[in-house]
Amino acid sequence: MKVKQKGILSLLLTVVVIAVTAFVAVCGIGSKKWGSMSDVKLGLDLAGGVSITYEAVKENPTRQEMDDTFYKMQLRAQDFNSEAAVYMEGDTRINVDIPDVTDANEVLEKLGDAGKIYFIYGQSADGVENIVQDAESESRWKLARPIEDIIADGDVVIDGSCIAGAEAVIGQNSLGANDYQVKLTLNDSGKSKFSEATAYAYSYYSQVSLSVRNIIAIVYDGAVYSAPMVSAHISDGNAVINGQEDYNESNQLASIIRNGALPLELQEIRSTVVGAKLGTEAINTSLMAGMIGFILVLLFMIIVYRIPGMAASLALCLYVTVMIICLNLFNVTLTLYGVAGIILSIGMAVDANVIVFTRISEELGTGKTVRSSIKKGFEKALSAIIDGNVTTLIAAAVLYFLGSGTIKGFAQTLAIGIVLSMGTALFVTKFILNALYNVGFDHEKFYGIKKAGRIFPFTKHSLKYLVVFGVVAVALVVSLIVGKANTGNSLNYGLDFMGGTSTEIVFEGSAPGNKELEQLVQDTIGKQGEVVQIQGEEAAIIKTEVLNLEEKTKLESALNEKYGVSGEDITSTSISGTVSGEMKSDAVVAVAVATVCMMLYIWIRFKNIGFAASSVLALCHDVLFVLMIYAVSRISVGNAFIACMLTLVGYSINATIVVFDRIRENMKEKLKKESVEDVVNASISQTISRSINTSLTTFVMVFTLSVFGVSSIREFSIPLMAGIVCGAYSSVFLAGTLWYYINKVCMKKEAEQ
Repeated sequence: MKVKQKGILSLLLTVVVIAVTAFVAVCGIGSKKWGSMSDVKLGLDLAGGVSITYEAVKENPTRQEMDDTFYKMQLRAQDFNSEAAVYMEGDTRINVDIPDVTDANEVLEKLGDAGKIYFIYGQSADGVENIVQDAESESRWKLARPIEDIIADGDVVIDGSCIAGAEAVIGQNSLGANDYQVKLTLNDSGKSKFSEATAYAYSYYSQVSLSVRNIIAIVYDGAVYSAPMVSAHISDGNAVINGQEDYNESNQLASIIRNGALPLELQEIRSTVVGAKLGTEAINTSLMAGMIGFILVLLFMIIVYRIPGMAASLALCLYVTVMIICLNLFNVTLTLYGVAGIILSIGMAVDANVIVFTRISEELGTGKTVRSSIKKGFEKALSAIIDGNVTTLIAAAVLYFLGSGTIKGFAQTLAIGIVLSMGTALFVTKFILNALYNVGFDHEKFYGIKKAGRIFPFTKHSLKYLVVFGVVAVALVVSLIVGKANTGNSLNYGLDFMGGTSTEIVFEGSAPGNKELEQLVQDTIGKQGEVVQIQGEEAAIIKTEVLNLEEKTKLESALNEKYGVSGEDITSTSISGTVSGEMKSDAVVAVAVATVCMMLYIWIRFKNIGFAASSVLALCHDVLFVLMIYAVSRISVGNAFIACMLTLVGYSINATIVVFDRIRENMKEKLKKESVEDVVNASISQTISRSINTSLTTFVMVFTLSVFGVSSIREFSIPLMAGIVCGAYSSVFLAGTLWYYINKVCMKKEAEQ
């Protein structure tokens, strides 16, 4: 009775923990709703906004110049949104992400504009006035002559490169009232210039009669924003500008001074503009896909694995809620690919449970008790779970360090998901399963008994597998040649790999025809555009060469005028040829690095180079197969291609390791009368149900993404589904068989020595 009570209490505790974490995940904690879904930081592709990458025009800029430019870009970006993120890329590039902006074109126009700011003498030494009072307002000033003439005459005191900082402060005047000021700080190059200028201007300072010579005016983009009198000689580079009417005016002036000029001229090499409406649609459809896929996986687990499936389902519910909380805890910015990573990791989370449950049913098949089988099942599954997940973590790590923007988000969520899935499978599922056993689910019928099944002679059909391998390779070569002949490119390289501008538009009704949109582009900006209709959506993608801001604005206005499409319904992405070339090389490097790292890990863990070599050969088959899918179907090869390939590499290795782990285990227990070939065939046969079931659950999750996801996710999920099927095939039919023949050759060489 005490055991049953303990089981009931354990189940109640599980339900309470799931309920609490679910509450936190949905509602959050405190007024800021910490931990909730609404508190998760959304990336640009979900919240809408602007992402731009700039590169310094100057060759080999100094570190100081880049640091100063980076700092000022931070200030500019934060003026648009306090959640803006600015970060360095290499030594000459700056990335700026500004979420949730209403006028993206305004941001593009102002953010990268060099926008020269000058502090000028009110009157030149020759008596020529540089500023005069504005006739419309005596409190305002304007330039008396063009700024170019003022610069040519040497009447500029300092420019933006001399400014170290500017901030709004509240001081007090002689009467004790608030004095709204701007505290100005100059760098070393500006101190001496400003000291000389203020000494000159101060010499004309008089309480009785003021002269324009006593003024040093602040000019930005040809407009006079402030014309303060100089009431002291300033030699230390620290000045105070007072006389503003309120704090907002002081803050605005400080912002203009801070952001006025960049030490380096920047050029835009990559930009993405996502309409807020499209971001909302993307997250809603992706979450729907996740929910449907999750429910299908839970039903599958319960139907196939009964009580263990029920335990896994409860553990998976906890996994999802904790995953949401972890996104807050680790301050992860959730992107569209990040949502895909979570959904994929749910499918992969089932893998560890399937391995355990298969082991439990096998132990029951040998005549052990249910309790003993549960214990042994978890023990024997441990090494396969750890090795399989570590290899997938390697792929996630490579994606994070070598990927960009949204791909990093995918890598983060995938990595967190893998770690959590291991924890829930090895500890939470075990805890719940023992509780269910104690409650009374202690009969074999609740767990399923797996007797020693038929052993299939996989190794005898190795020639057939090699033929399939050859067919895939030939089909790839043919499709690449045909693609090259028909389109000029072997693969359908997307914007990321070719450069250009992609404009995605969501229409109120059905999208116009291709010819109509192409003609609109030609008439509006005078450039050829390729239109791609998105099936199942009232949307279209227009691909052109790289468009500048003026051309983007014209195209958006034309779409609005003719079809009533607003900026919220338009996503624009521009990538220069330089960046696209780098992405091609990065893709190859990423896949190569991940493959080598995984091979080294397998070699170390299994202490046999045959396992590492055969896993790489099986991977080559999978990569070639998915590449063939891209070539035949002409799916766009872009940034998602890198994520798809690396996910495939990690997933396929994960499935292969389960087979290898069983071979390693059976080799240790091999009877004298058994041959290595017998062991390999038995190991593959024993793990085949696991390979099918895990592939099926992961396929279901990715399939829901392809059905309900937006176009960019669909381009990622369709090849990944092909990769999952191919990965299951290679892990069952190729990997073990390849190891057998490689090991046979190695053993023969050792015997000859």
